[in-house]
Amino acid sequence: MNIKKIVIWGAVILVGGFLLIQLAPYGRNHTNPPVQSEPNWDSPQTRALAKTACFDCHSNETNWGRWYESVAPASWLVQRDVEEGRQNLNFSEWNQGGKPREAGDLIEVLQRGSMPPAQYLLLHSEAKLTPDEINQLIAGFQATLKN
Repeated sequence: MNIKKIVIWGAVILVGGFLLIQLAPYGRNHTNPPVQSEPNWDSPQTRALAKTACFDCHSNETNWGRWYESVAPASWLVQRDVEEGRQNLNFSEWNQGGKPREAGDLIEVLQRGSMPPAQYLLLHSEAKLTPDEINQLIAGFQATLKN
């Protein structure tokens, strides 16, 4: 078999595999359950910062309008991230068990810079907060959690 045939067959297999994985049902549940309750925010500014940086994965107000959220395998990763994010902290189900297990964890991930995650920020530059905004959000979360 010559190299041209190998390349053609390789391309056919890759394209066929890509098309085939589009049939997998996971990653297409683009629904937002109703908002049950939110924290008693200390200020509209805190909520606005949380909405900008956190709500896509940590609320029932996920913006599902992006093209890659319907194309596997990216759709699988997005679905998994939203499911895990809502399970760990859900601002839309605050009084129904959506609170963080440890209030300090919420502050710590912001201080470490691990939230929002780097892979999310690659496609969502609007979610990248400045150091001043991060400090405002931390102070706002601390005040909100005291309420």
